[in-house]
Amino acid sequence: MRFGLDVAQQRMPFAEIVARAQLADTAGFDGVWGFDHFQPMYGEGPGECFEGNTTLAALSGVTSKVRLGLLVSGMTYRHPSVFAAEAITIDHASNGRYELAYGAAWFDQEHEQLGIPFPGLKDRLDAFEEAIQIIRGLLTTDAFSFEGKHFQVRDATLHPRPVQQPHPPIWIGASGEKRTMPITARYADVWHCFGPVEHLGPKSERLSAMAEAAGRDPGEILRAASLSLEDDWDTLRKNIDAWRDAGFGYLVCGWPPQGRERVEEFAKEFLSD
Repeated sequence: MRFGLDVAQQRMPFAEIVARAQLADTAGFDGVWGFDHFQPMYGEGPGECFEGNTTLAALSGVTSKVRLGLLVSGMTYRHPSVFAAEAITIDHASNGRYELAYGAAWFDQEHEQLGIPFPGLKDRLDAFEEAIQIIRGLLTTDAFSFEGKHFQVRDATLHPRPVQQPHPPIWIGASGEKRTMPITARYADVWHCFGPVEHLGPKSERLSAMAEAAGRDPGEILRAASLSLEDDWDTLRKNIDAWRDAGFGYLVCGWPPQGRERVEEFAKEFLSD
């Protein structure tokens, strides 16, 4: 089982984000995760919130081992060509430690307040499927063209290629079985979803059927979920075993209310050789 740590870059100084990432780097976590929002999602009133991709670029310079990603980058915030160029940059800045995690976006209030267009669900999901194809094309192909309803790219080339070949691992955050999970089955290297194992285990089996229908080996798609560090150690062991038994290979650990000491204890208990 691989474990990531969510550093939750909201309502804190940037130095604290760095400290959390460096803790993950030295404690043996596989990855550091932030989110792709421009305002705090939780708590009352305005508060600190740092942009996700530039945060990852900064963290690439103060860490050396952990992989870096956002759960997940929202399609609506950037044209896919811009996002592809940012992904290449972070992959090089981190020497190949970038996880390209992508989703259709959902936080309508943020879009409304900041003046970012937020299409209806069908248009947003249609655009998301176009965007993921454009990103993969731009990361791997010279003179790439794509003609869609929402996005068009013509004879486009982005250099340099990513450090990771053919491209950084593509995560898709998805829960909808009509649209987003079939998109995941077609294009993702990793599927991430929130929820209990009792709910996501059967959903993972349905994803396998979708992958087979798309002509893919279901084993090519790593399953990822999230883990609370608030429980006692015996409960955590049981939860981790349940995720493993359900076929999941990656758990993103939420930053616990007990703080750094709890993270360090978890690392000693579960991440030490």
